Amino acid sequence: MVRGIRGAVTVEQNNSAEMVQATERLIAEMIEKNNIDPETVCSAFISATDDLDAMFPARALRELKGWEYVPVMCMQELAINGGLEKCIRIMMHVNTDKAQKDIQHVYLDGAVVLRPDLQQSTK
Repeated sequence: MVRGIRGAVTVEQNNSAEMVQATERLIAEMIEKNNIDPETVCSAFISATDDLDAMFPARALRELKGWEYVPVMCMQELAINGGLEKCIRIMMHVNTDKAQKDIQHVYLDGAVVLRPDLQQSTK
């Protein structure tokens, strides 16, 4: 069955190097915590807030060996007054036998405020 695995991370500055590094770190932790093989991934949606326009965050996923054929779509996050700034979010759709309660969503850095009820990461 298909399950959604969520992740989010914030960056300090709108620059390619920091965005790639943060996105790579987020993806790596999502993979590790959920034992994800790219062959089981149906697709991934990656959004960034409107204050991040230095690069497409999907580039970080594309650079991972074995992930070249995973369908990925980048989009802009809704601009909501008071919303979290400089945030990259990922929704990965994965074929898995895990129950919803066993999926480990990952929120790093300033993004921990998004879903403290699901928080399992200490970063």
